[in-house]
Formats: sequence, structure tokens, C-alpha cells
Amino acid sequence: MFARIAALAFGAAMTVAVTLPSRAEAVNIQEVRSPGGITAWLVEDYTVPIVTMNFAFRGGSSQDGDDKAGLANLMSGLLDEGSGELDSKAFQTKLEDLNIDMSFDAARDAFYGNLRTLVTNLDSALDLTRLAVTEPRFDDEAVARIRGQVLSNLRRGETDPNEIASRAFMKTLYGDHPYGRPSEGTIQTVAALTADDLRAFHDRVIAQDNLLVVAVGAIDRARLAAALDHVFGALPAKADLKPVPEVTARSGEVTHATLPVPQTVIRIGGPGIKRDDPDFIPAFVANHIIGGGTFSSRLYKEVREKRGLSYSVGTSLIAFDHSGAWVAAAATRADAAQTALDIMTSKVRRFAEEGPTEAELAEAKDFLVGNYALRFDASQKIARQLLGIRLDRLGIDYVQKRNDLIRAVTAEDVRRAARRVFGGEPSVVTVGIAQS
Repeated sequence: MFARIAALAFGAAMTVAVTLPSRAEAVNIQEVRSPGGITAWLVEDYTVPIVTMNFAFRGGSSQDGDDKAGLANLMSGLLDEGSGELDSKAFQTKLEDLNIDMSFDAARDAFYGNLRTLVTNLDSALDLTRLAVTEPRFDDEAVARIRGQVLSNLRRGETDPNEIASRAFMKTLYGDHPYGRPSEGTIQTVAALTADDLRAFHDRVIAQDNLLVVAVGAIDRARLAAALDHVFGALPAKADLKPVPEVTARSGEVTHATLPVPQTVIRIGGPGIKRDDPDFIPAFVANHIIGGGTFSSRLYKEVREKRGLSYSVGTSLIAFDHSGAWVAAAATRADAAQTALDIMTSKVRRFAEEGPTEAELAEAKDFLVGNYALRFDASQKIARQLLGIRLDRLGIDYVQKRNDLIRAVTAEDVRRAARRVFGGEPSVVTVGIAQS
């Protein structure tokens, strides 16, 4: 049905051909517009008869509300638990019988959907996706069961030092801002969530104007154009998102959570930069040098190789829609925690002051350029990358430009970005035995 409809009318398509270093063929990214005005990016690939469709709605757990923390996360577990005339068992049976992989997930700034199916079952998969997205049931039994699973995970998290550290870190950086709330909610807030709360959230957030779609696999432009209207065409034209204020992560805060465990979990970090900042690519290279490189980073060499203080140590950049931050993480035995923390903070501070060596810069750029192709060696990876590019508003030609942006980074660029990101007094969160 979808192919016949799409053959009659589909929007203009824009194509960007990208040749990645480790692939002989080009990846052609096409922009497709449906008759109803819904756009998607498409990579056709008929190597295997499989279609992957990833989509996102801007507005994730930051839309929950203080007294309803965990709402987006709870809904992510319920969209495939019954919709339309199908209850949970009937819906799940259809997915299983047709070998359709469908899942949903909530992040702080977006709500995600993922579909993967054989071409022979594509029409049925699209029908089920349409039902899940547009007609979720939120039956009492399903809500109670999935809520129970979430609550069980939250209770386990109360004794998990890494979970405690992650939550405490976000709270330390962002306080009462929506980014400071736990995305999964708390036992108190999740226990109080109702089907009416879920319906209200769905009605506010799941709409066409905040929708982004990518598709990869054995599907052409015409069929995808028709599928977009079939799956998403009945959604409201506009979402009703709550405004999320811009916020700067806090510096210099210190938090310790006492937990009787043999190791102390460490998180340090502070303000960073957002994805649209001109210094983001230099900061990305800087992050690789100080802590993002698995075996080559300064922190790995100092904390793991030289002193054996932690099995793993590393840094990451956090790029939310309304804030940027950075985080360094490690875990070590309790009696070595202060030593590890001192080394981490001193090495980060020194890097911010001095920047990279020429050898470090060359090695980082070579790795980041060469490794990029590995993000495009499977349809699911391609879909994930393209959706991220769309969410970050980087443009359809970003894949083509990205490695040149890395190559163009100079030592002075990295020094400037490192001073901006890593130069302040970090906030520190530790979880472990009581401090003396």
C-alpha cells in the first residue's frame, strides 16, 4: 500500500554522497519530504533485506516536571505495551511473531523510537509503530507492571555507587534545574505517576513539529515518503513543550555520599560548552587527549598505567540543548581515593594551562579521523549517527565535513578550548565510606 501511494507523489530529495575511509562504497544521505510535509534522512542499502528507522521528538525528561520526575522514562517502557485495539500481550505477540525489533527511550532533551524489521514485514512494522506512537493504551495492568520494574531498578540503584554518583553529580552541577532531576525519577515520584499523567505527557510532547526521522536499509524514497505520513501523519501539528531555561553548570561544589563499599567512586567536572559553540570541535579533540582516549589519554596513563589506582578513568563532554558540561570518572580503593582525586584534578588543571604537545595533537587527530568510519559500518550505527546529527542541527553535509573539521584543529585551538572547558575549579562528587 505504501509503495503505491508514494509512487504518485513524494517530495524533492537532497542527496549528499560521503565516502568514508574504510568503505569502498559511498553513503548517500537523502533528504525526503512526505506529501504531508514530514521530512526524513534516508540511506538506501540493499545489502540485506532489513530496514532500520530511528526517530526522536525534541523534549525528553526535561519536560517531566519536578513532581513527576521519571514520566518520560516510564512512557518509554509503555508505548509497545498495547495500542489501538491490541492489548499488551497481543502487541508483543505480533512483534515476536514477525521478528520486529521496536524500542523507545527517553533522554533529557529528546524522546527516542527505534524500529528494525525485515522488508517482508515492513508494512506490519509500520502499522505497529503508528499504533504505538499515535494510539498508546496505557492500560492499568501494563502501567502497574512497567512502573513496578522501574521502581525495582530505582531501589537497586540506592545501593549502586555508580548510580548514586551519577545522580549526585547531576544534582551538584544543576541543582533544581530540570537537568538536575534524575531522568528515571525517584521512588516517590514514579510511584505516584498515573495513566492520566502519561496521556497528558504524550499529548504535549509527541507531535510533528518536534519530530526527526532517519531511515537506513532496503527502502526507497517513495516508500519512505508514504510511510512517514502513515506512521506520523495523525500526530498533532505542534508540540506544547515547557520552556527549559539556559543554565551554567556549577563549579567548585563538593559532595560526598556515604556508602559502605570497598571502592570510592569519583566524579569531577564543571561547565563546558554546547554543541553549537565554535570551540566544540577543538574541545572534542582536547577531551580525547586528557581523558577520552581509552588507552592514550593523560589520565589513563597517570592514574591507571603509572599508579594502578583505577581500572578505568576517563572524561566526557556533556552537550545538552541548554547547557554544556564535562565529567571525569574513576573508581579506586577507599584509601587511595584522595590520591586519585588529587592526580585527576592536577592533570586536568595542567592540561588547561599548557594545552597539548604536538605529538598528542597529531595522535588524537589521526585516531578521531580514522575511527569515524567505524560509526557507519552497520545500518543501526548509521541511523544512530544521522539522528544525532539531526538533533544537533549540524546539517546533512556534516558527515562529509566532519573529518576536515578535525584535521583543521590547531594546537592553539585546543589550548583555547581546554582553558574554556577544563580551566575552572571543578565540582567534585565522591561515593564511598565515610570521610575522615
